[in-house]
Amino acid sequence: MTKELPELAEGPFYYQSLGAGHFRSTIHAQGAWNEHEQHMAPAAGLMADCLERHEPRTDMRMARLSYEILGLIPGGEFSIESTILRPGRTIELLQAELVANGRVAIRATAWRMITSDTAAVAAVEDAPIPAPDDCKPFDGAAIWPGGYIRSLEMRVAEGHRHGAGTVWLRSEHPLTDKADSGDFARLMGLVDTANGIAARVTPGEGSYAFPNLDLQIHMYRRPGGEWLGLDNAVSFGTDGIGLTSTVLHDLQGPFGRAEQILTLRQT
Repeated sequence: MTKELPELAEGPFYYQSLGAGHFRSTIHAQGAWNEHEQHMAPAAGLMADCLERHEPRTDMRMARLSYEILGLIPGGEFSIESTILRPGRTIELLQAELVANGRVAIRATAWRMITSDTAAVAAVEDAPIPAPDDCKPFDGAAIWPGGYIRSLEMRVAEGHRHGAGTVWLRSEHPLTDKADSGDFARLMGLVDTANGIAARVTPGEGSYAFPNLDLQIHMYRRPGGEWLGLDNAVSFGTDGIGLTSTVLHDLQGPFGRAEQILTLRQT
């Protein structure tokens, strides 16, 4: 039986803002595994945006975002509810829940930490990657279906292969029809793409499905700009579980890491 498709908003953006924490997705937020669901990437960006706007503090920034994907993320209308779980002077723990069709589809928590000047000892061990201008165009839509993948501009670096690769991506579409989200939320709305840029196997019937159950993002620097660089490696275990590990970059260099645990099953 064909799943009934949701009623979508229309426009050159990922979500229509309906007010009071309510939104409706467009075709550009459509997922790759099922046509009636949302892709995790733009949903994660929208939740990051809601968390940034919730009782903001200029002396703090988000250093870790942790998303638990509790089931299929339905396309169409949904709401996001944000709260502070643990207030504090120097650290705070925030939570956002994406609620659709009467259930929580994604639960996100974020550690917000006080900032200070540590430039005198700043250093990173993550290696730089080639800039977007030094990479070739990459057609992700030739590998993956869905409106979200089609919304992206992608560039691929030399040495890309099954299981490991380096890809830059950006989107001309704002997160919402208001087009008032900052660079941080926009980039967080691209990170989940990491699980598909260098898949170990070609997705499709007769192959394997490997959707991620979570998305964990740690950032030692606040990113900016429109380009997100993903330098990643994908591991498949012997018992149906995999892991996608990614170093995250903007045009200034590496700024953090992302991990995604995968449920690996034959289709």
